[in-house]
Amino acid sequence: MLFFEPTYVFNDITGITVRFLEKKRIKGIVLDIDNTLTTHNNPIPPDSSMKWLENVKKAGIKVIIVSNNKPERVVPFAELLDLEFVANGKKPLTTGINKAVKKLGLEKKYVAAIGDQIFTDIIGANLSGIRSCFVFPMQPETSLPFRIKRTLEKPLLPGRNRIIKE
Repeated sequence: MLFFEPTYVFNDITGITVRFLEKKRIKGIVLDIDNTLTTHNNPIPPDSSMKWLENVKKAGIKVIIVSNNKPERVVPFAELLDLEFVANGKKPLTTGINKAVKKLGLEKKYVAAIGDQIFTDIIGANLSGIRSCFVFPMQPETSLPFRIKRTLEKPLLPGRNRIIKE
């Protein structure tokens, strides 16, 4: 498997249904924040993300946030959602993801990561030995570093024909 290739592809986080997670025996989720659960640097997720998270939690699926952001960004967000977290996750390095999997208390075969960036979320999940769920970003970032990163990852993006619809 190529390390930049996601296991599963979704249009957005709301496309990842509880039914899909249960069918794939995913009992724990390592979740990115920016442009996955909410728009970049937004302190409050949209209602659609809140409802999705509520449904996932109700189904007994464990969720933990792993973000490359600093604690000042991650802590209030995680507290708002009542989730455990790993800040300064250092994705694509495996440190933060492996720490999160350990906190979930699950075997890696039951865990998947969800994120919008190939170079951080997907490669990090794949290197950590867990399944990776790519979601297309909620909104384009405007900063120069992000625009450069998105341009470089463009040739590696999965085709929309790979989107799973349930």
